Amino acid sequence: MQQVFTKAMARNIFLGGSVFFLAIYVALSIDTWHRIPERDHADKLTPAVLQGKYIFDTNNCIGCHTVNGEGAYFAPELGNVYKRRGPAFIKAWIQAQPTGIPGRRQMPNFHLTQKQLDDLVLYLQWLSNIDTNNWPPNIQG
Repeated sequence: MQQVFTKAMARNIFLGGSVFFLAIYVALSIDTWHRIPERDHADKLTPAVLQGKYIFDTNNCIGCHTVNGEGAYFAPELGNVYKRRGPAFIKAWIQAQPTGIPGRRQMPNFHLTQKQLDDLVLYLQWLSNIDTNNWPPNIQG
């Protein structure tokens, strides 16, 4: 048995490990791409849901909120807000902003119409039905 660890041995270990983990990465990526259609329920996208997504994006909600763990961490998670609070609370909360409570973060009032609120709530409902593999780990986000 050789007692010296040579450059050739180090190179072979590095290359072998790289190929091994690249193969694992590719296999997991392929598996994920095959599972996405059964988990994202894109077939349930309606024009109203798409309009709600447009309202969400144009008002930069992701600049303060997170959706399924992605986005800013300034305000609450919105991926499951529909299940946590329900449509009536969401609409009332958005319309009541800013609350003016001292020491509390304030959301601006976007002056959304009732139709825009309905579409936004439908988008949040659609988000809450995505199979996120139990993310976030608790209902509070």
